[in-house]
Amino acid sequence: MREPDMQKVDALVGRLIGDVGAAVSGALVVLGDDLGLFKAMADGKPRSSSDLSKETGIKERYIREWLSALAAADYLSYDENTDHFFLTPEQAMVFAEEDSPAFFGGAFQVVQSLWMDEPKVADAFRTGRGVGWHEHSACLFRGTERFFRTGYNNNLVADWIPALQGVEARLKAGAKVADVGCGHGASTILMAQAYPASKFFGFDYHAPSIERAKAAAKEAGVSDRVTFEQAPAAGFPDGNYDLIAMFDCLHDMGDPVGAGKHVKESLSADGTWLVVEPFAYDCLKDNLNPVGRVYYGASTMICTPASLSQEVGLGLGAQAGEARLRKVALDAGFKHFRRATETPFNMVFEVRA
Repeated sequence: MREPDMQKVDALVGRLIGDVGAAVSGALVVLGDDLGLFKAMADGKPRSSSDLSKETGIKERYIREWLSALAAADYLSYDENTDHFFLTPEQAMVFAEEDSPAFFGGAFQVVQSLWMDEPKVADAFRTGRGVGWHEHSACLFRGTERFFRTGYNNNLVADWIPALQGVEARLKAGAKVADVGCGHGASTILMAQAYPASKFFGFDYHAPSIERAKAAAKEAGVSDRVTFEQAPAAGFPDGNYDLIAMFDCLHDMGDPVGAGKHVKESLSADGTWLVVEPFAYDCLKDNLNPVGRVYYGASTMICTPASLSQEVGLGLGAQAGEARLRKVALDAGFKHFRRATETPFNMVFEVRA
């Protein structure tokens, strides 16, 4: 048996205590989100556990423990002089304000699904069969929508579309747009709200997500110019689209090259394929950072199993990097592939014939 360096063991255990605490706090974030406790505290007013109990109808003894745990995590704040708890403006943005640029409620729902679906993924590791998107727990679908919608709200209309050559002008004038892998339709609806002269078509193979997207479009008042339909990425209706978008889904596909070929056939002669993917460098060593940690973890539990469950099963993974994504586009028959812009979490590519 190798002799360990006990100082390094102590340092590792110290980090693990923090990681276990974060995992426990994540469950409490989901709990507070589900029960509406964060939203009840969004105004920043200091409250005792009894105050919050009266406002929400949740039993005080449970609330007291929840408040104490999240105060220890520094996810909410505590005044020892009054024995009251409150959310700072920054904490409220992260935990209580659904449309803020820093909302994290959806991210913790995604993490919840990782724990719930671990037995399925373990079986996939042993058999190589993969785990389809539709086989995951429902919290993954809702969490994914809420998590990615934050980025779309802040970047899609303000930065990503303007970074594409001539696309914004066409959308303002009236264009035909397909959003492939649309999920619950957050990106589709956001574009429809920003560009009322254009028509939008959202496609996803997951039927429950399409039903949720239809309801969301009606709620948003854009159902007159948005159509949602169940269809696979390599088989959505050909429609001479001016823009075909894929948001954070190309790497999940078993045959991204085949999907790309169908995109090429479905675009107008001067149309654009917009590909948004998780930020990643081409070399593994450059992705060994906090963002890469999250994306590789999600890729292990969700993205790679999804791809391996499908035909071809290329398994790009959520950290594919620009070089591998470029190869997908070129193999699909496109000639022009350009990184249009980026954020710390996403890369945005403009692909043309």
